[in-house]
Amino acid sequence: MTGSHSIYKKLWYLIKRGDKMEKEERLVVFQDKKIRRTWHNDEWYFSVVDIIGVLTESSIPKRYWSDLKLNLNKEGFEPYEKIVQLKLQAEDGKMRETDCANTEIILRIIQSVPSKKAEPFKKWLAKVGYERIQEIEDPELAQKRMKETYKAKGYSEEWVEKRARGIAVREELTDEWKQRGVNNTKDFAILTNEISKATFGMTPSQHKEVKKLDKQNLRDHMNDMELILTMLGEATTTELTKGRDSKEFRELKKDAQEGGDVAGRTRLDIENKLGRSVISADNYLDEPEKIKRKVISFDNSENET
Repeated sequence: MTGSHSIYKKLWYLIKRGDKMEKEERLVVFQDKKIRRTWHNDEWYFSVVDIIGVLTESSIPKRYWSDLKLNLNKEGFEPYEKIVQLKLQAEDGKMRETDCANTEIILRIIQSVPSKKAEPFKKWLAKVGYERIQEIEDPELAQKRMKETYKAKGYSEEWVEKRARGIAVREELTDEWKQRGVNNTKDFAILTNEISKATFGMTPSQHKEVKKLDKQNLRDHMNDMELILTMLGEATTTELTKGRDSKEFRELKKDAQEGGDVAGRTRLDIENKLGRSVISADNYLDEPEKIKRKVISFDNSENET
C-alpha cells in the first residue's frame, strides 16, 4: 500500500505541473503512459484515445474507441453529445482535433472498459477532480501548489514570488477586460501585444523568438527584470482602465499602449543606467533558473574584483 501511495503521490505531482492560467495543452503521465489534456470550459478535458490506450494496451486504440462508442450508443450513453473535439498536439507535432472528455465522462467510459487498470485510473481521476474542488474552495491552495511546482523545477524562491505576483497582476487585468466586453482569444492577444510592444519593443511571439522558445510559456523563461517590467505594464494598464472606466475596445487598446509605455520608459531608463539591454536571450530549457542565477552572480562578483 505504501508503494502504491508513493506512485500516486508522484503522479499527482506530475499532473499539477504548470499553471492553469495559460490554458495550454499539457501531457500528464500515468504508469509511464502519456495522456494529453487541455483546459476547456474551466475544467480539464482528457484525450479519450490516450486513456483507452492505457487501459487496454491496444495496438490500435482509435479502433477500440470507435467500437466502444457504438456499444455506448446502444447503452444509451450518446457519446457524441458528451464528447467534444479539441485540438491536441499529435505525434507529428501538428495540432489535430481529438475526442476529449471531462472527468465525469471519462469515468463513465472507464466503466465500460474491461481492464484491471480501470480501478487505479478511477482513483487517479477522482484525485484530479478533488484537487480542483479544493482549489475552488480555497484559492490559496492553488497558489501554494503552483509555488511548490516551480521550486521543484529549479526556480529560486525570489523568482517564484515574482512569478506568483505576476500571475495575480495578469489575472486582475484580464478580469477587468472581461468585465468590459473582451471575450475572445484574438482580442486578448491584441491587447497583450500592445502592452508588450510598448514595454519591450516587441510582441510576445518575437520575445519568444529571442529566447528560442517554441510552445513554452514565455513568462516561465523571463528573468527578474523582464517579469517586473511585464507586471508594471499590466498593472499600469489596469489602473488606467479603471480610472478612465474604458469600455470600447479602442479605449482599452489605448490603455494597453499607454500602460506599456510607462513600463517601456522605465526599461529605457534602466538600460541607460546599466549600459546594456535588460531583454535577455536566456531561457531555462536546459539549466534551471536557480543555477543560472548563481552563475550570473558569480560572474558579476568576478567582474567587480
